[in-house]
Amino acid sequence: MRRIALCLLVASFTLPARAVERPLHTYSIVARDAATGELGVAVQSHWFSVGSIVTWAEAGVGAIATQSFVNPAYGPRGLALMKSGLSANDALAALLPVDEGREVRQVAFVDAAGRVAAHTGARCIEAAGHHVGEGYSVQANMMLNDRVVPAMAAAFEGATGALAERMLAALAAAQAVGGDIRGQQSAAMLIVKGEATGQAWADRVLELRIEDHPSPIAELGRLLTVHRAYEHMNAGDLAVEHGDLELAMAEYGRAAELLPGNLEVEYWAAVTLATSGRLEAAMPTFRKIFAADANWVELTKRLVKPGIIPDTPEGRALVEQVVSATP
Repeated sequence: MRRIALCLLVASFTLPARAVERPLHTYSIVARDAATGELGVAVQSHWFSVGSIVTWAEAGVGAIATQSFVNPAYGPRGLALMKSGLSANDALAALLPVDEGREVRQVAFVDAAGRVAAHTGARCIEAAGHHVGEGYSVQANMMLNDRVVPAMAAAFEGATGALAERMLAALAAAQAVGGDIRGQQSAAMLIVKGEATGQAWADRVLELRIEDHPSPIAELGRLLTVHRAYEHMNAGDLAVEHGDLELAMAEYGRAAELLPGNLEVEYWAAVTLATSGRLEAAMPTFRKIFAADANWVELTKRLVKPGIIPDTPEGRALVEQVVSATP
């Protein structure tokens, strides 16, 4: 029965050679982080909203990039085949023969075990090629020169830190040696957990898309910094729930370091101080925020209803004290 199901899945993939030909000529990386098991894909192209069609990933299954004259069906079909138990290589090998347009496709798979497979069709626009390394593949087509793929591989292997930062380094290296012959327009990064929890929203580690921007890789890097800051904010909130004020303030401090001058970050840190008996320490921050934007004063008054500030005489008195910081 399983073999029949796989055959039906592959058969449903079959498309005429010209059924889908969106010219997403680009460079990308698929990778698995050996330390965390996270699976990711990142891409840049001179094409609007590249992430909506090139990047595919599922926790505990794998990650896929499908580009060149893109056939988007490689994404969901490839993930379904790997989820059924096929390796990255076997899944890609099953799909290529039934795609009449395979010679203009460029596709890369990585599975949850870190096995990798890639294909660059013989008719992809030069410079085109791919490199399969340990737990990753980098691929590019319509590049200014043939240095892009080697530069991406070297940058990824030489980078340290989390998977997101290492994949970003690969994209930046591609652009530094010439990149897409047409220039830059959009970029995307998608990372999922190595093991599925059954909660898709929790299994998505990171998803960032730059739809249209003159410097999409730089913007992707900026948003990654914002993402890291909000991770610290979330960790601070969790520490508050556990009654660990010291850890909470340390996490909020790290967020503020990443996003200096961000009123959102500073406000919630001040709220935490105020509701933890350290109002005096919080008041200078409230004064600064209220002077910059009076809407934060009104927001403070609304924190009682959801219980962020207790709906008690003491809580309401605290609101009045905080609001008194209004210029």
